[in-house]
Amino acid sequence: MKKTLPLSLLISCISTISGNSPTFAATPNIAEIGAKEQQAQTLYEQGQYQQTINILQQLTADYQSNGNIAGHATALRNLSLAYQSLGQLETAANAISQSLELLQQLPNNSEKTRLLALARESQGQLQLTTGQPENALETWKQAAINYQQIGDTTGIARSHLNQAQAMQSLGLYRLAIKTLTDLTNSLKDQPDTLVKAKALQSLGDAYRAVGNLTESEKVLQSAISVAERLQISEVLASTYLSTGNTKRLQKSFTSALDFYQRAAVATSHGSIAHPTTVEALLNQLSLLADLDKLATNRQIEATDIEAIKAKISSGELTTQIQAQLQQLPPSRATIYARINLAKHIIELSQSQGENQTNFSPIATAAAQQLATAIQQAQTIGDKRAEAYATGSLGGLYEQMQQWQEARQLTSTALIQAQALGAPDIAYQWQWQLGRILKVQGKRQDAIIAYSQAVETLQSLRSDLVAISSDVQFSFRESVEPIYRELVSLLLQPGAEISQKELKQARSAIELLQLAELDNFFRDACLNAKPAQIDQVDKNAAVFYPIILQERLAVIAALPGQPLRHYTTDLSKQEIDNTLKEMRDAIIVPRLQFSVKNFTKPAQKVYDWLIRPIETELAASGVQTLVFVPDGGFRNIPLIALYDGKEYLAQKYSVALTPGLQLLDPKPLAREQLQILAAGLTEARQDFSPLPGVEAELQRIQAQAPTNILLNADFTNASFKAAVNSYPFPVVHLATHGEFSSYAEDTFVLTWDSRINANELDSLLRSDNRQTKPIELLVLSACKTASGDDRAALGLAGVAVRAGARSTVASLWYVSDAATSLLMTKFYEELANTQITKAEALRRAQAALLQEPEFAHPYFWSAFVLVGNWL
Repeated sequence: MKKTLPLSLLISCISTISGNSPTFAATPNIAEIGAKEQQAQTLYEQGQYQQTINILQQLTADYQSNGNIAGHATALRNLSLAYQSLGQLETAANAISQSLELLQQLPNNSEKTRLLALARESQGQLQLTTGQPENALETWKQAAINYQQIGDTTGIARSHLNQAQAMQSLGLYRLAIKTLTDLTNSLKDQPDTLVKAKALQSLGDAYRAVGNLTESEKVLQSAISVAERLQISEVLASTYLSTGNTKRLQKSFTSALDFYQRAAVATSHGSIAHPTTVEALLNQLSLLADLDKLATNRQIEATDIEAIKAKISSGELTTQIQAQLQQLPPSRATIYARINLAKHIIELSQSQGENQTNFSPIATAAAQQLATAIQQAQTIGDKRAEAYATGSLGGLYEQMQQWQEARQLTSTALIQAQALGAPDIAYQWQWQLGRILKVQGKRQDAIIAYSQAVETLQSLRSDLVAISSDVQFSFRESVEPIYRELVSLLLQPGAEISQKELKQARSAIELLQLAELDNFFRDACLNAKPAQIDQVDKNAAVFYPIILQERLAVIAALPGQPLRHYTTDLSKQEIDNTLKEMRDAIIVPRLQFSVKNFTKPAQKVYDWLIRPIETELAASGVQTLVFVPDGGFRNIPLIALYDGKEYLAQKYSVALTPGLQLLDPKPLAREQLQILAAGLTEARQDFSPLPGVEAELQRIQAQAPTNILLNADFTNASFKAAVNSYPFPVVHLATHGEFSSYAEDTFVLTWDSRINANELDSLLRSDNRQTKPIELLVLSACKTASGDDRAALGLAGVAVRAGARSTVASLWYVSDAATSLLMTKFYEELANTQITKAEALRRAQAALLQEPEFAHPYFWSAFVLVGNWL
């Protein structure tokens, strides 16, 4: 028989303080107080928060009147929890402050310490909810100290779990993982407990948050083992749901469905409804709604689609969810469930080709769920849930093209969210309002709404990172479009575009680059500082190619001149196809070595980006072209753009940067270069040998003092020791590596292991680097992952995160002979103090271009410079 885990955090108000027994008034008596406490606990577990508050307020008055300080403080602590659940955060803060003040009046003993610890747990949760993760972390550390003072090991463990939650909100994922790893290790040989299961689940969730899905799966399997031995239904279901979410991100969709179904069964008790059962059923419905999109993006096999559809049907799931919701009393969980049900109903109808523009029976059913959600939120006084439900109904009206009603509902929801201080909801309704205003032809009002959404997103950087691991959250669907749609509005064809709007569009696309890198690393710790190109390099021009839905926009910044803007009418598909054609002409063997296959798309892209200002560029005296590449532009060799006669490499040096805001604008210190060079010549871990690497490193050593780690000497440990031994300004890695759109899958190979993007960051950011960052990181045998259209994001991520001012890396693997010759020439030119790093690379590439056997762009254009080009 499975045991049911109480959900409540409420604690009994009837506490006996050592040496100070409470006295009660004749009426109400102890039995009546106990009955009220039980009633409050039951209501709280059911999500009946307003009713819980009513009972607790009575208890607070009772304890205050009879002078029971401990009971009064505990009732206030419980009130704070109930107020938090309703989103009444200021009232919750007042209640917990009063509780802590009262507790200070009690005599010093173990019971006072216990109550202080519990109150601080509640205070920490409130601080985290109100966007104060630093304060929450410190408060939970104090709670841990209190628990240590009374030897409460369960309380200590729970405090560490809470601390890890705060660390993740701060973007400190590695520290959170270390904290949870230490906690799970300390509990490893202890008997199975609820805390042990929860610690393992939290660690698995943290690994999923940083994209380490392999470890996430492994740890969650351990959590399942503990949960299954405990046989507590709520723990089992929660762990199954977490595992299903990890499986879903691993694209193991049939396995994800299996875990969602197991979660639903775990909390099924005959005909009794349960919130976790609803969540598990909704996850199944969500997966079903995603199938067509997954198929379109080639992320799922046809056999998996058939297997999933054979196991579940949308009609049966919808009926089951509705039946469960009918039984459950109103609560935040059931309100959000109704909102998600409405969303999935519409998604499924659209995937089946039912493009709703009027209130059909399906749209009406969705609207009824949302209307009920609003009504229930008002009934229980949950303002946050009401704001979310109201905005969702506005979104449904938007889909039905009922613009006036959509605008009214969205504006109402936005006001509610802002009044609550809920930016994670507000940005969605600001975006929605911007879309509606745009359709209504109110361009300036729409720009204001979109700009507010972007501003709100910036305030949410760490929080977005924290929720981006959620299986139902997609950065590409929920965040990226806001920036692109704002830029599209600012650069709207036919509108008179001011310099102010051009600068705002440029800023928006740079902020998008920053947001993409945050999402890549699941970490919002990149520091952005606005930089003007004139202040960085008076001989450089910066190009921002921006892929919009029906056109390619380019913003160009020439030194000392106003921003320029030009567009080419192209569908996103046509842009992507041309960029793929250019890329394939180099990396697909059957297309290689026919220069015509390459120059045709290379000239087309030149016409888009450079041709419109070709004359002004030539007259400006610019020597370096800096690109802030968007989307597929990251995957192509921009230095090989072709004007019909010459490659760009024959006229300009070229650099890439994720944005001037992330640029460290200091030039390379040209004292005697000290180089740390490491590489592999032998085959390792199923990767082919690189026989030319030894000669490459020896030639580098001939150019400058070089410390070489080769083959068995190039291990993770030896590399770390070498990095820590001396602050080498140049680090050169001649080893296999791959760039991916996932940090976990972006790596360089060592003799004994792999170093992924996050690990490379920690290796290269040693204490010795605090005053002397790496000037140049060279990755000479890397490639971008095939079939990953965002793989070059991994290159940008490594370049920015590794602490190197500049990174030179290959977009595809080039022959040993060509790489060795290019690198030798590059280091020769780098010794010239009169030229920039970008120019040193250009000269090396131009030299290779003059060699008949290496004249094809395949050999010389693979290498790109990311970051500081000076």
